[in-house]
Amino acid sequence: MNQRLKLNCRIACPLTLCLVLLTIGVFGSACSKKSTESAVPEKEQKEESRVKHSAKGDTTITLDVPTQQLMGLQTTALAAAQLSPEVKAYGNVLSVAAIASQVADFGAAQATSQASAAELQRLKALAGQNNASQRALQAAEATAARDQAQLESARIRLAGTLGIPLATRPDLPGLIQSLVSLSNALVQLNLTADETLSAMPSAARILTLATNNSPVDASFLGPAPAVDPQLQGRGFLFLVTSNSAGLLPGAAVTGYILLPGETQQGVNLPRAAIVRYKGAAWVYRQTSEDTFERVEVHLAAPLQDGWFVREGLKPNDKVVTAGAQLLLSEELKSAGGE
Repeated sequence: MNQRLKLNCRIACPLTLCLVLLTIGVFGSACSKKSTESAVPEKEQKEESRVKHSAKGDTTITLDVPTQQLMGLQTTALAAAQLSPEVKAYGNVLSVAAIASQVADFGAAQATSQASAAELQRLKALAGQNNASQRALQAAEATAARDQAQLESARIRLAGTLGIPLATRPDLPGLIQSLVSLSNALVQLNLTADETLSAMPSAARILTLATNNSPVDASFLGPAPAVDPQLQGRGFLFLVTSNSAGLLPGAAVTGYILLPGETQQGVNLPRAAIVRYKGAAWVYRQTSEDTFERVEVHLAAPLQDGWFVREGLKPNDKVVTAGAQLLLSEELKSAGGE
């Protein structure tokens, strides 16, 4: 009996030990799996906590410095900017082929009139000395009157095309030649029918519609002699010298007509800082070493190297100029790709 009990004990004890070890292993594996599964949501929750939305709808993103460096984020402090009062207008680069022909006709008529007038004076002097017939004098007077009338007709046609201030410029032939060679460009800007100016423009900034290039400066020449048939607003002529933008006749342009008056205060926002989202323009402003806030901006007018912004930003604000699109992607990722 004792021997059978000892034999059963020898068989049962190892089996019991194995069951205990197996139970511990299964329990440990389950705990380890549970621990791993619980760690995943914590990591995801940590990633999602980068983006926060306030009750006012403001969005901020928190990124530590190493992450910023990994993403290649760069910021720029905004510079103050001033902008003269201006009004937006639309127009196009004028073709000068017909104008050049009119200028040539005017020059020829002017030379002919001067020659006939000189001939008339010569015959008058000879007639006073009884060295010219009355018939020759009368013919010279008729020729001089005809040539003067043709000169006035050419002058009127030219003024009707260019306007009196431009048509009467003493350097008009040289100016037309610069337009033909495309070294300069003649631009007409037109206001809308409901827009009026209290004073004559001082200058303009021209921006082509086909590109996003920087605006080019243009000097004011005078009022256009005719109303634009589409906009039905007043037109003005401007001269772009040193046509580095390569403006070609017929090109549609947007213009900002500068007016005399008190300058407006704002900031010069670099183009690289702007991201487009839901039909609006936004920037990411750095509010602390590791926090960035998305701010909507109104782009008031283009500048030589950026955009003029009146409100929402102030000088010395730091905005992201490299990696702004990555911040927007991070924000949208946390919102489920909205």
